[in-house]
Amino acid sequence: MRRALPTLLLHVLLVIGAILTLAPLVWMVSASLMPSGDANTFPPPFFPRRVTFQHYADLLTRLNLARSFFNSVLITVLATVGSVIVVSMAGYAFAKLRFRGRDPLFRSLSLALVVPAQVGMLPLFLLLRELGLVNTYAGAIIPYLASVFGIFMVRQYVLSLPDELLDAARVDGAGEWRIFWAIVVPVIRPILVTLAAFTFLSAWNDFMWPLIILTDGAKYTLPVALANLSGEHVQDTELMMAGSVITTLPALLVFLAFQRIYVRGILAGSLKG
Repeated sequence: MRRALPTLLLHVLLVIGAILTLAPLVWMVSASLMPSGDANTFPPPFFPRRVTFQHYADLLTRLNLARSFFNSVLITVLATVGSVIVVSMAGYAFAKLRFRGRDPLFRSLSLALVVPAQVGMLPLFLLLRELGLVNTYAGAIIPYLASVFGIFMVRQYVLSLPDELLDAARVDGAGEWRIFWAIVVPVIRPILVTLAAFTFLSAWNDFMWPLIILTDGAKYTLPVALANLSGEHVQDTELMMAGSVITTLPALLVFLAFQRIYVRGILAGSLKG
């Protein structure tokens, strides 16, 4: 009994922590379904007295949030696909290809891991301005294409592949492209799924960079568009909660779908090599 008591206490604390974590999310969904004004009453009800989807309809039609949703999907999907392709090739090159300056270059890139992303936003913005990519989808996508953390994670995973396997493929006449796509990519698929989930969540939830690089309201992503709406509809709590649900739900579904692979890949990338 004495041994079971600490375990029981731990589970009770975990359940309480889970309830406290989930309660705001549940109320966010609940408030988005309430009629206008109900969420501002005191005390605010936890569940709607009458369910309505009018706030979602207003956001997607009258307030044109559907356009922002499309922008977020476009930028996030292209950023995720581009990141998986570029980062996987870079990680493989740093792990298995031999070229002059490989190790010093990788150590220099690794230093960027300790630099806050906000520090590099100004020089990156100035560079993209010179290239004419300000207020373009390409400008919003480029920062995600070569994540230093992603390169480090993929490299650590690729280091576990035996060199004998790759050398045997070279002896059989396979080129580097064929080795990469036919041998390396299938083996490192778990870490690529992890990278894709990580990039998707980062790009979908990002607020600062789209706010800086995009100046046309028609190209705003969901977080930026929702922030602009909050200034005009600060009292429309139910409307804002509906916008929060639309913004949060895709990222939450992606994380839940790939949760096990995501965590497994993170641990593998940190331990291998």
